[in-house]
Parts: sequence; C-alpha cells; structure tokens
Amino acid sequence: MIIDTHVHIWNLERSAYDWLKAAPDLLNKNYNLEDLEEPRLAASVSGGIVVQADNTLDDTALMIEAAVKYDWIKGIVGWLPLLNPAKTDQLLQSVLSGEKYFKGVRHLIHDEPDDQWLLQDAVIESLQLLSARQLPYDVVGVKTTHIQTALEVAGKVPGLRMVFDHLNQPPIQAGERFGEWGRLMKEAALHPQFYCKISGLGTTAGKENFTAEHIKPYVDFVLIEFGPERCFLGGDWPVSLLGGSYVHTWAVYKQVVEELVSDEHTQNRIFSENAIAFYNLNL
Repeated sequence: MIIDTHVHIWNLERSAYDWLKAAPDLLNKNYNLEDLEEPRLAASVSGGIVVQADNTLDDTALMIEAAVKYDWIKGIVGWLPLLNPAKTDQLLQSVLSGEKYFKGVRHLIHDEPDDQWLLQDAVIESLQLLSARQLPYDVVGVKTTHIQTALEVAGKVPGLRMVFDHLNQPPIQAGERFGEWGRLMKEAALHPQFYCKISGLGTTAGKENFTAEHIKPYVDFVLIEFGPERCFLGGDWPVSLLGGSYVHTWAVYKQVVEELVSDEHTQNRIFSENAIAFYNLNL
C-alpha cells in the first residue's frame, strides 16, 4: 500500500491563491482530483491526503468536499485561523465533532514576511489547542530559519507532532552535504515530535536533476537521523509536475526507498504505515 500524504487541489473561483500569481503558467489553472485519477492508479497509489493550498476556510471546505467525493482520499490537512485562538478553538470543536476527514493543520508560513510567524503568542496558543486534540501540524519551510523557528515551537508546545514538508528544502541543487540544513535537521531529529515528509524533491532538485541518484543522499540522511519510523512520502501534485510526471515522481521515490531500505516491513512503514499513524487515518 502507498499513501500519498501530499496532494493539492485548487479552484481559482473558490479562493485567492496569491502565491499562484507568481507561479509558472503550468500551475495557473484549476486542478481537481479527476485530473489525478489515471496517474495515481498507474503509480499504484491507493490512499491520499489533500493538503491546504491557501490560508482560507474556503480552501479547507474545497478539500473536504473532495474527500467526501473520492474514496481514496483518507483525510485533509486544512487551514485554521491560528492568529485567532478563540475562533480556532470554536472551529476545532465543530470540525472534530462532525468532520471525520480533518486530520491536520497547515499555514503557508513560507509566504509570510516574518520567518518566525509561528512564534507569535496567539499562534502558539492555537498550536497548543492542536496538541491537546492530538492534531499534527505540517511545517512548510523553505529556509533554515524555518527549521530554527520549528525548534522553538517544539520547546513551547512539546506535545505537538510536526512534520517537515518537502524535508524543508534540502540543498540538493547546491550539492551541499549537508550544511546548515543538515545541522538543524540533526537537532530537530533529537525531538521525537518531529517527522519528515519525503516530498517535493522534484522541484527542489530541478527537473534535470530529479533522479534517484541525486536525491538519495538527502533521503538517506533523514532516514538515518530521524529513523524510518518517522518518515513518510508525498507526491506534491500538481506542483510536482514542474519536476516531472506524477508517475515519474513516484518511480523515483520508490527506487530510492527500495535501494536504501532492504527490509520489506520497514519499507511498508515508509510507504503507508507511518502516515496512517501520524495522521490517524481510518482505512
């Protein structure tokens, strides 16, 4: 079984998606799960999680609608107004009482001018609400300062499980092994609440370099530091199309995991079991 823990959809009539205005033309159109059906079957992906693409409740509603419609979607990572703890608490109570698909929270912190956006008192209070309800948080960082911020969050909210989306952009293009990114990820690995999502590496490496050979050292690094029990996989479609097709993306990830991990049980943990446990999926 393969669980894709990082699928996106967007509808330009439903939300603003400000980040798309500067994105390549390939991404500037509506994407829905119908577009992914054939490729995901070809890639042998049997379950998925849709992850927020905009800091709006409309985006969260769109994802829940998709999860209800498509049986292979087992959960969503939605958005909540973390700057408003009272509203976050109110929404969590209503969501958790009536919405089985809501499995985690994310905010587009990499688009915020302040790399320490998560450390605001109101946001920390909201993250404590997530922790109390055993809801994990996806950290979408692109700078080493985002890892530093996540480490400070861990100190303030020690019960909050967090996952580094796209491995927080390892220095693949620079060919660095492993620099400041590596130093901070080693530090994060010492905290059992941190997990790694092996995803988005096609755009990180660049289309020309998105091969098993190029990404293997960085995947090996996180498997060693965090342990295979704290790593899982995500396709990052449709952003991943910038680095190659969905089928190619999964072929690369499967090749790397199978070359680095010989034990079939451990492979299964990385392909599905860790994701099921982290996001508390009901299969």
